[in-house]
Amino acid sequence: MKNIAPDIFRKRLLIEGYYNIDVTEETIKKFFSYITTNLSLRTYGAPIVHATNGFGKEVNQGYDAFVPLIDSGIYLGVWVNKRFLSLVIYTCKDFNGDEALRRTKLFFQINQAEHKSF
Repeated sequence: MKNIAPDIFRKRLLIEGYYNIDVTEETIKKFFSYITTNLSLRTYGAPIVHATNGFGKEVNQGYDAFVPLIDSGIYLGVWVNKRFLSLVIYTCKDFNGDEALRRTKLFFQINQAEHKSF
């Protein structure tokens, strides 16, 4: 992907994996607090968590969540029936991607994951 705005610093980290804990709205809020604290990322608003509540296909039931960062934001999609998650950390501030991966795997007890920084 060509960087068409080289004068604007952006860092994106995508993490996907199968988790081994029970995930609820409260779990997601705790994760956002945990990950932002451990990566020294500052929020400026409360997390927004939406549950699918039976809309759409059974396989896609779960949560869509977002927390705004002063330097951009973090999105988390959770498929509860598949016990799968997809996380995107997007910032205009540098952060430790290895630590983000380690902390995410630890929090959600992920045993199978893939990730990519770009």
